[in-house]
Amino acid sequence: MKNNFEIEKVTENNFHDFLYLINKLAEYEKKNPPDIYAQKRLMDDYLIKNQKYYAYLGRIDNNFIGYIFYYFTYSSYKALPILHIEDLLILKKFRKKGFGQKLFDFCIIKAKEKGCTHVEWTVYNWNTAAIKFYEKNMATCLDKFYYQLKIS
Repeated sequence: MKNNFEIEKVTENNFHDFLYLINKLAEYEKKNPPDIYAQKRLMDDYLIKNQKYYAYLGRIDNNFIGYIFYYFTYSSYKALPILHIEDLLILKKFRKKGFGQKLFDFCIIKAKEKGCTHVEWTVYNWNTAAIKFYEKNMATCLDKFYYQLKIS
């Protein structure tokens, strides 16, 4: 396996791969995966002109190994957009190889392009690997689960 990691936008053609990875995250977090109705809503809300969220897949050769899912909110105090990361997943056997960092950095670039005041996300307190990753990236823990990375 070559380590030629690429990031590609979720499309109708790779949407089933995206759903597979969402299911893998649900499994990791011990949550129920999206049922058939939620899967349809995910597709409908993504494949519309004014999509409700953004998603990109991380790929090595022909294998999708992770994804990032985000959307924009807005800060009334700063009067600027905020990028909220909903999910960031790298499959277990591909972790600690820098691929999660590449997806995270990609998201920071997207936030800067949109003029965001910061990027925010939540992390379960039991997910120590994710917490270490975000702290390594100079994120600030504002509450038990809520992290932020200021970019402007």
